Amino acid sequence: MDVKKIESLARLMQETGLTGLELVEEGMELRLERKQEIIAAAPVAAVNAPVAGPEMLGVVSQEEAAPSQKEGTMVLSPTVGVFYASPSPDSRPFVEVGDQVKKGDTLCIIEAMKLMNEIPAEVDGTIAEICVGNGQVVEYNQPLFRIV
Repeated sequence: MDVKKIESLARLMQETGLTGLELVEEGMELRLERKQEIIAAAPVAAVNAPVAGPEMLGVVSQEEAAPSQKEGTMVLSPTVGVFYASPSPDSRPFVEVGDQVKKGDTLCIIEAMKLMNEIPAEVDGTIAEICVGNGQVVEYNQPLFRIV
């Protein structure tokens, strides 16, 4: 494997946002990893306040604390790969928003290293959101679906 090929793989990782890549070719094994940039939040200064009940201490419900977190169960990608919404390009998608699913129903396929991995529903419910597009490269633990 030549250096130019390794450089092009590294560029591809950068462009697609992949953090890891493993390649076996002609008896050689290559593993590339990229560290993700972590942005730290600035510390928040403490406010002096008299001791009081929960309402005085700023205690809020879980919904108020994380309004951007949506209800339901998130189905996460078990691997890095390519997301396919249907079994073949000319087939209907496995699921669409609004479809009822049962635990174990196939939701999509993720192709990883030429292996087609069927991703099953983890719970019974309704598909509320499809978080990725057909043919999109997905990361490990990236949200794929939201089921309510």
